[in-house]
Amino acid sequence: MLILGLETSCDETAAALVEDGAVLSNIVSSQIDLHAMYGGVVPEVASRKHVEAIGYVIREAFESAGKTPSDIGAIAVSARYGLIGSLMVGVSAAKSLAYALDVPLVGIHHIEGHIFAPILSHPAIPLPHVCLTVSGGHTMLVYVKDLCQYQVMGNTLDDAAGEAFDKIAKFLNIGFPGGPAIDRLSRRGDPAAFNMPRPMINSRSLDFSFSGLKTCVVNMFRGKQQDAIPLPDIAASFQEAIVDVLVSKAVRAAERKGVTAISVTGGVSSNQRLREVFEQTCGQIGLEVFFPSPDLRTDNAAMVAAAGAARLERGEASGLDLNAVPTAPLESIR
Repeated sequence: MLILGLETSCDETAAALVEDGAVLSNIVSSQIDLHAMYGGVVPEVASRKHVEAIGYVIREAFESAGKTPSDIGAIAVSARYGLIGSLMVGVSAAKSLAYALDVPLVGIHHIEGHIFAPILSHPAIPLPHVCLTVSGGHTMLVYVKDLCQYQVMGNTLDDAAGEAFDKIAKFLNIGFPGGPAIDRLSRRGDPAAFNMPRPMINSRSLDFSFSGLKTCVVNMFRGKQQDAIPLPDIAASFQEAIVDVLVSKAVRAAERKGVTAISVTGGVSSNQRLREVFEQTCGQIGLEVFFPSPDLRTDNAAMVAAAGAARLERGEASGLDLNAVPTAPLESIR
């Protein structure tokens, strides 16, 4: 079945066509440059830009795949977990198209979409496995028992890892988005230059908390002259603390569940140091680690379409009364 996926949960307007696990098109219109001047995503600005872009990305998805709307068999859309104004744009477009084309509609939890990104990239990924979803909006550990069967093992209690990267990058005035900026800068720094805390790393809980680490950096360097701040060393030390926590808790979750594999997804999965430490650590203890292909790491619609296909195979679909919901437990989606 050919499925149209739509994703507008934050600041990416995306449309994709996926057929039997093959990505035929994956179009993303980014708003990064627009939000860079604010040092973060402005929800109202994001939703307005989605309205402007949604029609164009849908049309481009069909044109680049050589398909027409009459070819699709269903529509999947991110409907849960994101900015409410942004979600509403995608959901409204999906409902309109589903009604006009008389095809099934399925609402997808945004995190479930991210879980399917490495599955789409690596069809042979073992099930069950543990998935770490980490980006600007969320840091979550999920036990993936089977397709569409999840148990949340750990969640962020305050700042997500990507959000902490953004805030520290803004404080240091090194650019937005913060994750890539810190990743690049840290390659010239010493990760042991500053002894920064690893929040909750020794806790039995698998939840995450990065607000205190962020505050630590701010307190250490607030008021100092910019030219007196060793930016590469700060970036490397700060990044190393986050990486240590993410890897440690993901491995601990895998050991608790007795699985043989970990997947790492979301925008922060592009971080070079995170990938290095995961591969090294998992290699030492006999775990496989899987990352999505580069075009599936950040928000995209192909992952939403893949999740939609799995839901439809289970006989699940949504009605035209589907609503956008900004917060919802992952397990609540059926």
